[in-house]
Amino acid sequence: MHNEIYADGVGEITVGGSVVRVDLVSLSPTECDANNAPKKVFCQRLIFSLEGFANSVEVMQMALQGLVDAGAVMRNPGRAPVDAQLSRVAGIDAGIPKSPPRSPNVSTNFR
Repeated sequence: MHNEIYADGVGEITVGGSVVRVDLVSLSPTECDANNAPKKVFCQRLIFSLEGFANSVEVMQMALQGLVDAGAVMRNPGRAPVDAQLSRVAGIDAGIPKSPPRSPNVSTNFR
């Protein structure tokens, strides 16, 4: 059996040189924020090469498109496509196809 890691989402992505670090977060069972909502706490870090990260984003975009096509999630029309944000933040062109706008009815991980 392989070890599995559960995460509620991505907390932060940092780019340093040719390395991309993706911090995964989980909702704390004991800590709450000012609104009494569970705090997001660091649980694991994924470390990629720029090429590995770009390829991973492409795979996740295809998985998300499958969920959208199946009606499981709807895209939020109020945000720039993820690939445009990635290129701007990371300074790379991941070669990801442009996505249609998103619905507000999605997890914060898909906004």
